[in-house]
Amino acid sequence: MDWRHFQHIHTRRGFLQECAGGIGTIALAHLLSREGRTAERTDPMAPRAPHFAPKAKNVIFLFMEGAPSQLDLFDPKPGLKKWDGKPLPESMTKNLRLAFIKPTAAVMSSPRVFTRHGQSGMEISDYMPHLGTVADDVCFVRSMFTEAFNHHPGQLLLMSGSTQFGRPTVGSWVTYGLGSESADLPGFVVLSSGRGTSGGASNFANGFLPSSYQGVTFRSSGDPVLYVSSPPGVSRETQRANLDLLRDLNAERQAATGDLEIASRIASYELAFRMQAAAPELLDFSKESPLTLAMYGADKEPTRAFAVNCLLARRMVERGVRFVQLMHASWDDHTELNEKLKKNCDATDQPVAALIRDLKQRGLLDSTLVVWGGEFGRTPMVEIRKPGVAGNEGRDHHPLAFTMWLAGGGIQPGQVIGATDDIGFNIVEDKVHVHDLHATILHCLGFDHLKLTYRHQGRDFRLTDVAGNVVKKMLA
Repeated sequence: MDWRHFQHIHTRRGFLQECAGGIGTIALAHLLSREGRTAERTDPMAPRAPHFAPKAKNVIFLFMEGAPSQLDLFDPKPGLKKWDGKPLPESMTKNLRLAFIKPTAAVMSSPRVFTRHGQSGMEISDYMPHLGTVADDVCFVRSMFTEAFNHHPGQLLLMSGSTQFGRPTVGSWVTYGLGSESADLPGFVVLSSGRGTSGGASNFANGFLPSSYQGVTFRSSGDPVLYVSSPPGVSRETQRANLDLLRDLNAERQAATGDLEIASRIASYELAFRMQAAAPELLDFSKESPLTLAMYGADKEPTRAFAVNCLLARRMVERGVRFVQLMHASWDDHTELNEKLKKNCDATDQPVAALIRDLKQRGLLDSTLVVWGGEFGRTPMVEIRKPGVAGNEGRDHHPLAFTMWLAGGGIQPGQVIGATDDIGFNIVEDKVHVHDLHATILHCLGFDHLKLTYRHQGRDFRLTDVAGNVVKKMLA
């Protein structure tokens, strides 16, 4: 043994690798396999089996950032008219914490007209006539609640199960657990429309999970991902040679350090190379029929932007993308509720209904779980920023009771879960926490939420934190 060889193996890791028959590698592989992380050594997004046979394989999460008013869309409360213009009794508002208004604020009844739809008789506002056409495919949950009453904490809780920064979001947990069936596109894709979310990238962050599981933001026109196209003069062969060199250097460094983030980096480079061919085809709607484009509203305003994202979500699911998150902002209607709410409904109602219908007619709805909702609801009390200005009324944040809906894989459609009191202030039947929603989503994907864990800082973390129960009434 010469001096250079001794220098190479003088570390404990080098000694075990060189002189002890790879004992260190064997031990590491054993520990990784116990944690279900062996696949991360080669391909972090390799498809993996869940804990039990799933009903759903993919998720499309329609995140309506800013908190849509459930009282004006999904939870009709004629009892509000009795209190219209009056404050609620102190017995109902004692210890109530609100973001902007005082508990003594006057009640505002809803001017919306609710009608029953489908065989299920689902009551839906006149602002969402298109959703009414697929009412029998949807399960409404009118008894959602959360602890967070401001936007960013509420979005963190809805997406990651915690109001703290640094936790993985639901899309990251799903791709960590299942990997992806798409070889040429990311497993977790994010599409946005509207004005942008309060939580920003924290709504699709990977937290302490390897960076392969972070949501990748796509654009609906031009390059889907910035700089995915090669610079002028750089051929595919040249780029392949450069990536081969980077892969070899990174692999050598990973072998020396055992750092799983290096594996994620290698996988990201390779995926980006494959995306250069796959992403442009994804955005090519020339093979979509004019009827399909018109059904989504992709050929007109104001539906165009959100319609394109919904159509892309369907095309991604067809191509094996595991989790697609659409974010439309903002539904934060503290003022001018009737006008602003109508604008958002006009932009999103038709595309959402078309997505459900399109997935169903292609045989994809049974294996795709669709979730729609915001981070909390709105108060039955009014908020007026400019007193005396007609039509300026809005609603404050309300975490105690709000509505979300689900459709598709594993969900029993055509039903309403839970109920609120006569004014939509408190839940009186089947309370469903955000953790319960997460547990139910994971169950539809074949996971016991208690067992889908990741060890970080000395303990096992999970999406549902230390709570959560599967809502069995939701399940088909």
